[in-house]
Amino acid sequence: MDVGGRVVLPGFVDAHTHLIHAASRAEEYELKIRGASYEEIARKGGGILNSVKKLRAATAEELKQRARGFLRQFAEYGTTTIEAKSGYGLDVPSELRILSLHKELNAEQPLEIVSTFLGAHVVPEEFRGKSGGTRQYLQLLTEELIPEVAENGLAEFCDVFCERGAFSVADSRRVLAAGKARGLVARVHAEQLSHTGATRMGIAMNAASCDHLEYLQAADIRELGKSRTVATLLPGCDFHLGLERYAPARELIHAGAIVALATDFNPGTSPTLSMAMILSLACSRLRMTPAEAIAAATINAAYSLGREKKIGSIEVGKQADLAVFEVADYREIPYYFGVNTCWMTMKRGEIVYLRD
Repeated sequence: MDVGGRVVLPGFVDAHTHLIHAASRAEEYELKIRGASYEEIARKGGGILNSVKKLRAATAEELKQRARGFLRQFAEYGTTTIEAKSGYGLDVPSELRILSLHKELNAEQPLEIVSTFLGAHVVPEEFRGKSGGTRQYLQLLTEELIPEVAENGLAEFCDVFCERGAFSVADSRRVLAAGKARGLVARVHAEQLSHTGATRMGIAMNAASCDHLEYLQAADIRELGKSRTVATLLPGCDFHLGLERYAPARELIHAGAIVALATDFNPGTSPTLSMAMILSLACSRLRMTPAEAIAAATINAAYSLGREKKIGSIEVGKQADLAVFEVADYREIPYYFGVNTCWMTMKRGEIVYLRD
């Protein structure tokens, strides 16, 4: 196939997304612009709980059609594999519905979907304000949901949002240990809004990835550098929330950590499917070079999903997951920020997107 001198890369591997959700949170976007913080909005019933309410009210078919549209857009931007989390259901039927949709969509369309159970996103409304509510919800997760998810093969990973207003380190360890006992590999939302100690807990649990990491401390960086746990950075989230504090990518790279990049595609804090835009932010805000950013969005992200032997690089014996860009130099992909230069996307040797 002649691609006319265009730049060919491995297809992007987006290792942190929240694919299944019912609606945008554009109303909260305006509140943030007017000065409301992420945590203030959450305390008033917005944030994740807003998405939970909308998802529970939606039908499976509505959610599926919405996700199909997003998957087509992922392909248009050169992404060939995504990790997708539950976490907007927060009750047994809704969480299982999200994970079942991941499985159905993975079988019915070309992009690869790697499923993660994130029942420990926040404590749902019905458990809040009652004595022992968090403990009861953790019991539901560890004794009912995790066993069912594992038994039915609905997820490969178990994730937890370890943060003030969500789950403590002790709570998070309990959830991840229950997942691990059932064969689910740990992932952690860590050090996003404050320093909690989640990263070192994740490393001790042999987590595949610790994600966000804006509030890392020097000791955490050293531990990540010595570990096989991937540091997955999500600069789109900081950009959308208007935050000044980004993850310390240069320090992580210098320490020898495995750094990945992802969109964190979700309706509240990072409504983008464009990995090219994430590369732009990684270069301008995290001070990564274009080559480092591309490696982080391909082979390192594939490693965080346990798929580095199949995808993430252009090698004999690997899947032909390729993205072709209408540029003369690979550095132009992040250089043209907010511009989609993807010309063609190929998954397992089949063209899944070709610009007219």
